[in-house]
Amino acid sequence: MATSPEPLSFAVHSLPDPRASTVQRAGRWKMLVVLAMCAAPVVASYFTFYVVKPSGSAYGELISPTVDMPADLPLTDLQGRTVTAASLRGQWMLAVAQPPECSAACERQLFVQRQLREMLGKEKDRVDKLWLVPGDAPLRPELVAAVSQKGAEVTVLRVPADRLDAWLKPAAGKMLADHFYVIDPMGRWMLRAPGDPEPTKLKADLVRLLKSSAFWDPAGR
Repeated sequence: MATSPEPLSFAVHSLPDPRASTVQRAGRWKMLVVLAMCAAPVVASYFTFYVVKPSGSAYGELISPTVDMPADLPLTDLQGRTVTAASLRGQWMLAVAQPPECSAACERQLFVQRQLREMLGKEKDRVDKLWLVPGDAPLRPELVAAVSQKGAEVTVLRVPADRLDAWLKPAAGKMLADHFYVIDPMGRWMLRAPGDPEPTKLKADLVRLLKSSAFWDPAGR
């Protein structure tokens, strides 16, 4: 007489097939392995920059732990259109936080911002220039024209001052406008540098970041 492959059961329902649970466990392990493989490049790049630091110490101040850009950060462009924080992800950003009046120091910082990106050569397409403007006062027309020049465009976004202050922080005794802020492709603020920097030294920081993330961060969003 043929025997049943299932174990004898006195319950109304048959017992779980041990083979099925084995398959489920194997599936979970495979999923964990895939997730680990996806995360490994990001973890490795951060380890390289924060711990190994192959090209020497950072010129700017590393922010540890990094600070996520708030998902609900209220951003609008100069035409008043809403811009989501999520839309900024996928690209390194070299950001400044300057008021709409934009003094001579502000204009110089915007010039240095442009020069720093150009100094990156073929890697410049992996970095966007971002100007965060607290408040809603109008910008001077000539300034808007300058940051809108073809090939030298700056992403200019307005954000309430209190929300900007809650995310980015200046060094002790400084103001937000006194710094450059480097934001990674995942939307995390991770480095703060002087607003009037030694360009070659800040460029070196950017080069190290781009080099350490080259195997997981392609150009463009």
